[in-house]
Amino acid sequence: MDKNKIFQAVDHTLLTQQATWSEIQQICDDAIKYNTASVCIPPSYVEAVKEYVGERMKVCTVIGFPNGYSTTAAKVFETEDALENGADEIDMVINIGDLRDRRYDRVLEEIRTIKAVCGDHVLKVIIETCLLTQEEKIRMCQLVTEAGADYIKTSTGFSTAGATFEDIRLFREHVGPKVKIKAAGGISSFEDAERFLELGAQRLGTSRIVKLAKAEESHGETNIDSGGY
Repeated sequence: MDKNKIFQAVDHTLLTQQATWSEIQQICDDAIKYNTASVCIPPSYVEAVKEYVGERMKVCTVIGFPNGYSTTAAKVFETEDALENGADEIDMVINIGDLRDRRYDRVLEEIRTIKAVCGDHVLKVIIETCLLTQEEKIRMCQLVTEAGADYIKTSTGFSTAGATFEDIRLFREHVGPKVKIKAAGGISSFEDAERFLELGAQRLGTSRIVKLAKAEESHGETNIDSGGY
């Protein structure tokens, strides 16, 4: 697969707590250079990033991140604030406790509520697959579909594991035809990225792919920090 096709699926990501403005600027510059799908950054940087990149790059940010147990009202406020500041795409974390308690109506209603706030803006729903059973993953495919979200996303990159090929296969079997898939967390090579896309993912949440490309250009630089992804 052409590397440019891989770059075009990447949400180039920096979500570490210690991320500085100069580091955020750098990933924006890299995202523009490699023509990634978006740059995914903390909510506190959205306004500045939108001013910095303008229309050259989509701006993605995270809501209820990384634990998901904020109230729906808090997530609504975060979403409204992010959109007002210029975010183009929203990645929200579900309330995993509600899912595990089988309070499916609450999970569904929260996603629907956030999608209503997003309107035409892209909403990706992070379900944190490493913490869920197969049954719970399948149920989330159904709930994300029913709620009308745009994507189901595997992971925050901040829990015990990230995306797996098996989970992408499972998503592809159980999501509705209008729901896309984002693999995120632990994508550490072009080979893995290509495999995720072949299995049905349309987006990849990662910082490593662009870093790998830059390392190749620098003739073998290998010190690659995941940046939470």
